[in-house]
Amino acid sequence: MADNKVKSTKPVNKTPPKSPSDPTKDRAAKRLSYDSNSSHEGAMAGELSALEEAFRKFAIHGDTRATGKEMHGKNWSKLCKDCHVIDGKNVTVTDVDIVFSKIKGKSSRTITFEQFKEALQELSKKRFKDKSDEEAVQEIYKLIEGKAPIISGVTKAISSPTVSRLTDTSKFTGSHKERFDPSGKGKGKAGREDLVDSSGYVSGYKHAGTYDHKVQGSNMVLTGWIWMELLY
Repeated sequence: MADNKVKSTKPVNKTPPKSPSDPTKDRAAKRLSYDSNSSHEGAMAGELSALEEAFRKFAIHGDTRATGKEMHGKNWSKLCKDCHVIDGKNVTVTDVDIVFSKIKGKSSRTITFEQFKEALQELSKKRFKDKSDEEAVQEIYKLIEGKAPIISGVTKAISSPTVSRLTDTSKFTGSHKERFDPSGKGKGKAGREDLVDSSGYVSGYKHAGTYDHKVQGSNMVLTGWIWMELLY
């Protein structure tokens, strides 16, 4: 009876096991997909890419935590100054501030890129009064496209009598004086350590190394006298 029983067998799974996915490859695939989508969006907005790039550069200027998606009022004013949107006649600093306050939200301190374009549209009517609305907007865009913040006001070193006195090597005394030559150049190791002078001259002798030159000169004079005696 036991031999006649048919033993049940489990079906054999012939599908090979899946290898664990490589996280590096997954990230690369996601990045390629993101880049592809970004390039597609950039192609659709190609005519505004230069304007968007200028907006981003000014938006992050002076703020390491800025993302470039929003712009503060001071950066907006700097953009209008650096890009010559403010001409002092048709558009002034006050006009720029008024437009910024009008465009931004009541509880917001920044403007987005879309609000930025709205603000430029408002200013274009005042900046280019002799042009149509569309032409004025294009002209004001040209002032900004491809521009970046101008870095100015670099701090300069301030000279003072106190600093000059402390850095003037000609006024040094004692061991500090020995560390510099008459021109003010440091002597290096020779100015920090007592090195043995094996030249044979007394310390402080000013005509060291001139003996050979003097002897050579004397020999030349003596030779000249001998030739004169022989000739005459």
